[in-house]
Amino acid sequence: MKKVLLSTIVLGMTLSGAAGVYAGSKLENINSYLNHGIIFKVNGSDQSLTDSNGNRLVPITYQNTTYLPVRAISDMTGINVGYDAASQQIRLETKQTGDSQPAGEWTTINYNKAQIKAIKEAYADFESFETAYAPKQMAKNDSYVKVGATEDGVNLIFKHMIVNVSPRDYSTDYKSKEVKLSNGISAKWYTPSKTPLLGFKLDDRTVTNQFPRWYPEQQPNRKGSC
Repeated sequence: MKKVLLSTIVLGMTLSGAAGVYAGSKLENINSYLNHGIIFKVNGSDQSLTDSNGNRLVPITYQNTTYLPVRAISDMTGINVGYDAASQQIRLETKQTGDSQPAGEWTTINYNKAQIKAIKEAYADFESFETAYAPKQMAKNDSYVKVGATEDGVNLIFKHMIVNVSPRDYSTDYKSKEVKLSNGISAKWYTPSKTPLLGFKLDDRTVTNQFPRWYPEQQPNRKGSC
């Protein structure tokens, strides 16, 4: 692994357990602006900057230079970031191969009771569509945020992806490219806007995924019932 050591970054780094950093530090008071006009794209796909709780983060502009949240950018690009409170150093690690994407490994999603209750309630609003389904796996650096109902389906919102479950196949109105997932299931890539989507049939419904290009291949075996 090639290590990059950054010791002068001050803005945009949100760290837990760093409450005592300010004492004796070299902080300087400045006048800066939250820049809500910045749009982020990763490999051509629109992305939102969020913290570990799914809250939106906004870049800071200071003297014609825009500063980005280090943690959020590292998560989007697959770079490992760490913070040493004693030395006040931020360490970034990238793969020596030049592939800055995450390893693509899956981890099990452990929904808590409140999340399961909310997911079931979201599905219960739809007649003949009450059986609750939710992914059982996600990329290791992802995290579940919340569930939300749409006009004809349910959105399961993660930090780095959105999984829509609906009786409707949204790809029918767009030019699509059929692909085979590693387990032989047919899926479709299509682009209704700037963000590519991947959809596949799951029993009586269609699962539509919105995620960055580095995200591991979506597979129907990620399904699960609540």
